[in-house]
Amino acid sequence: MSAADMSGKVDPDRIAIAFRSDRLLRVDGEAPSVWSPFSGFWRGGDGWLRTHGNYPHHARALCRGLGMPADTGADELRSLFGAASVQESVDRIVAAGGLAVAVRRENPDHDAVLRERPLVEVTRIGGGEPSKPQASRDRAAPLRGIRVLDLTRVIAGPVCTRTLALLGADVLRIDPPNLPEPEWQHFDTGHGKRSTLLDARSPQMPALLSKADVVVLGYRPAALERLGLSPAVLAELHPGLIIAQLSAWGLDHPDRAGFDSLVQAESGIAMIESPDGERPGALPAQALDHSAGYLLAAAICETLARRAREGGTWHVSTSLRRVAAELLGMPRRDEPQPEREIDPAIHSQQFTISGRSVATAAPALPGFSFEAPHAWGGDRPRWRSPRTARE
Repeated sequence: MSAADMSGKVDPDRIAIAFRSDRLLRVDGEAPSVWSPFSGFWRGGDGWLRTHGNYPHHARALCRGLGMPADTGADELRSLFGAASVQESVDRIVAAGGLAVAVRRENPDHDAVLRERPLVEVTRIGGGEPSKPQASRDRAAPLRGIRVLDLTRVIAGPVCTRTLALLGADVLRIDPPNLPEPEWQHFDTGHGKRSTLLDARSPQMPALLSKADVVVLGYRPAALERLGLSPAVLAELHPGLIIAQLSAWGLDHPDRAGFDSLVQAESGIAMIESPDGERPGALPAQALDHSAGYLLAAAICETLARRAREGGTWHVSTSLRRVAAELLGMPRRDEPQPEREIDPAIHSQQFTISGRSVATAAPALPGFSFEAPHAWGGDRPRWRSPRTARE
């Protein structure tokens, strides 16, 4: 029985492939390069650090913080990092707006404290009658009629909204006009969504929010405050809205940016995955991102049903660091297990997008198939009309 069988049986191979969808992705038959030379582990004078520079503006900030030209090569970076303490390099990069963390060993006491809080927190933060549209009873599209405004980037948030689109929601992703998304990343997580470019301060934003059922936020909490898009402001202006929020480090760290690889490094996962006990390693998937995305999507579905019964304005949140604490609290084997070969051919879908041939991982949910990603930024900033229509 295949993972796509309507019986509902979950295929663990399909789940494993879905968590590693970036590795299965092929564009015109080629595997795209997904890591920048400015992203990786570096040995410092007293330990290891991890940097992230996949976005050009983060790479420029890293070089600026180190006082190096933008075309600095790996050898020059290696020499520079090796001559300084880890914390000195991290502080310089972060002060310039770049992304870097010290690689640390796990702290079980800290993780235990984090696990005292729910894996996904759901809180009623405002009023509202149970008058918003309910999800469809169509098993093939249970979220048809639900409108989701997607203000996320980089795997976790897009995986969440990709899943909501898979279930039939009208998902409108908004990106700033001056910050292009890597093409491969959009092909990997843009399925079933419409994509538009719009400044978050645009007067069109309130109109879109006023007719949304759900908004998914993936930017730093401090950045949302500056844009007037904090959960508190949204709840006051748009009663009945479900406000879902993802962050790297948790809402207690509103100014701190981060990615899956950085959270793995600082939380201790990288050293657990070390190949030799000395050099840091990484999980075989962006597991924190994917787990957070699926967990948030599930919590949104639960909260939509709750809102239909009770009304209210709701805040749903989790973080990559909270997911890491959960993972670190699970049983683990002393010895790594060999990877089992999985045939990707039976776990993929093929699309043609703007003339490009794209092969991506099929959805983990049995009985569903992805719709192709739209061209990035190619849609108008408006909702489908009527709610049940499909374009």
